[in-house]
Amino acid sequence: MEKASLSFKYQLEKKEPRTGPGGITRGASVREFPASAGLAGVSMRLEPGAMRELHWHANAAEWAYVVEGNMRTTVVHPDGKTYVDLFQPGDVWYFPRGYGHALQCVGPQPCHFILIFDNGDFSEDHTFSVTDFISCVPAAIVAQNLGITAGEVAQLPKGEVYFANSVIPDVRSGIALETTDATLISQHRYPLEAQQPKLFPGGGTQKLVTQKEFPIARTITGSILEIAPGGLRELHWHPNGDEWQYYLQGTAEMGVFLAEHQFVVDQFEKGDIGYAPMGAGHYIKNTGTDTLKILIGFNSGQYEAIDLSMWLSGNPKDLLQGNFKVDAALVDKFPGHDRVIIP
Repeated sequence: MEKASLSFKYQLEKKEPRTGPGGITRGASVREFPASAGLAGVSMRLEPGAMRELHWHANAAEWAYVVEGNMRTTVVHPDGKTYVDLFQPGDVWYFPRGYGHALQCVGPQPCHFILIFDNGDFSEDHTFSVTDFISCVPAAIVAQNLGITAGEVAQLPKGEVYFANSVIPDVRSGIALETTDATLISQHRYPLEAQQPKLFPGGGTQKLVTQKEFPIARTITGSILEIAPGGLRELHWHPNGDEWQYYLQGTAEMGVFLAEHQFVVDQFEKGDIGYAPMGAGHYIKNTGTDTLKILIGFNSGQYEAIDLSMWLSGNPKDLLQGNFKVDAALVDKFPGHDRVIIP
C-alpha cells in the first residue's frame, strides 16, 4: 500500500480565527485544505444579539447547520420577496448563490453554526458585504440611492462591519414575518434533527436531507451520521459528489482509497473536518467509547452511495469466487445485503 501525500483531515477549530464585535469565524477552503476541491466550510460563533451583516456570495451557495443557540436569518430573492426565519439547534438553511442574507443570534445563549459552500475555492473573507459596498461608493450616489442627506451619509460605516453587536430582538421587531400569503411560507428552513432517522441496529443512524425533502437546496445534500462505539460506516463511495465532514462529537478513523494502491488513513476528533473526493472509496470507524456524530455535506442535490456490501451481495457467487480466488465457503460468508453501518 502506498500512502498518498494528500491529507484528508484539517483541524478547523484549532485554526486562528477571524474575530470582530460579537463574533468569531474559522474557515477552510482549498487553499488551507488542498484536498477540499469541491466544497468549503466555515465554523462561526455569534454572541446573543450579534449578527453577520447583510452580505452575499458571488461564487457559492450556502448550506448551514445550527449546532447551538437560536438564529434569525433574512434572505432576499431576485423577485423582491424577503424571507425571515428562526432556527434552533439541528435546523438547516440554504441560500442560493448571490442571494443577499444576514444571520443573527437571537436567543440568550451564544450561537454556533457550520456553513458549507458548494465551491472549494470559496472564501468567507472575500464575501460581498453591504457596508463594504456602500462605503466604497461616492457619497452623493449613496445619498441619492438611500434618499438621505450627505450629512446622514457621513454617519454610515466607513468600511466593512462584517460582525456587529445589536440588541436581542423581540417579537415586535420582526423576528419572524407574519403573513397569510402562501408564497411567503419559507423555503429556506429544514428541521434536520427532527427527522426520523434511518436505523442500522447496533451500528448507528443516518438522517439525510436532499433536494427532494428541501427543494431549494439544489446543490447540497446534508446528513447527520451517528455511529456507535466500534461501529463502521462501511467501505463505500459516492458517484455524484464530494463529501465534506465536520466532526461534532467523538473520535474516528477514516481511510480514503485513491486507486493505484494509494490509501490514506487519518484520525479525527471533535472540531476536525474531513473530505472524501467524488468516487474515492472510504470508510469511517468510531474509535472511541462514545457515539460518533458527524455533519456531512455533499455538493449535489441528490444523494448517491455505493456500499461494498450492496455491490457484493448483488453479484453471482461464482463470479465472486473467481474475482477473489477463494472457494464457495468463504464467499458464503460475504454480506448478503446492504449494511451501511456495521456494529
